[in-house]
Amino acid sequence: MIFRRQLLKYIVYLPILVVILLVSAKNDVEPIEGQSAPGQEWKGPELKVMAYNIHHCNPPSQPDLIDVEAIAKVIQNESPDLVALQEVDVHTRRSGKDLHQAKALAELTDMHYYFRKAIDYEGGEYGIAVLSRFPIEDTLGFALPMAPGLNAEPRAVAAVKVKLPDGQMLIVASTHLDLATQHRSLQAQKIVESFTKDNYPVIVAGDFNDVAGSEPIEIMDQAFRRTCVGDNCPGTIPVTTPNRIIDYVFYRPSSAMRVTEHRVVAETYASDHRPVVAVLQLKD
Repeated sequence: MIFRRQLLKYIVYLPILVVILLVSAKNDVEPIEGQSAPGQEWKGPELKVMAYNIHHCNPPSQPDLIDVEAIAKVIQNESPDLVALQEVDVHTRRSGKDLHQAKALAELTDMHYYFRKAIDYEGGEYGIAVLSRFPIEDTLGFALPMAPGLNAEPRAVAAVKVKLPDGQMLIVASTHLDLATQHRSLQAQKIVESFTKDNYPVIVAGDFNDVAGSEPIEIMDQAFRRTCVGDNCPGTIPVTTPNRIIDYVFYRPSSAMRVTEHRVVAETYASDHRPVVAVLQLKD
């Protein structure tokens, strides 16, 4: 009789125990990257961001050709809100003394632009740029450091502050890090230091010349999130048969933005890199 009463008591309380365990387990689950946490609603605008190393608008299969229209077509086909461009020529002999590639691409795609010189090149300038569908409120370009005693090509960041249609302010930056790891690590640290002081959401995109797990990317990962993490992220180079990722879109803070899409455009003619496209939704 005593055993039966104890058994009945356990049967009565068993459903309550199950509910408690389920609620506890649900509260312990972290949201998957790109998804909102339980109970969190995302109602802010979505932004399509492109990172594209354009190889000074020179199709690899046509060594002597400058084809600005081909790059513009790739951008137009995706219709991004923001574009981070690398390897941009301005008034150089190889691309044409009258050609300002950032300005030309902005005109062809009906976007605003900001170009930042990295080096003087062939009578003109060579560097990075940002295209924006939104008016540019301010420009924030700066040079990147180099390790002492080691030769390098100077690198820079082209950054803009834009106001979104809902009034939110956003910083968007384009960069192209050096070929040497020592330089890249210093440059990644400079980017982290430069874009973790303001309260605005920040997107940094471009050619980082390194793969996930390397020191420069780990430095970026300490302050930013990548729009794609893991083994299933598509490669960006070589353009015909990509097998590694060196082009990224980073963002911060994760509490202000979430990833709703990440992909690499299967475009093989216009440049020696495939462009990265990510869609980020801002919190309302």
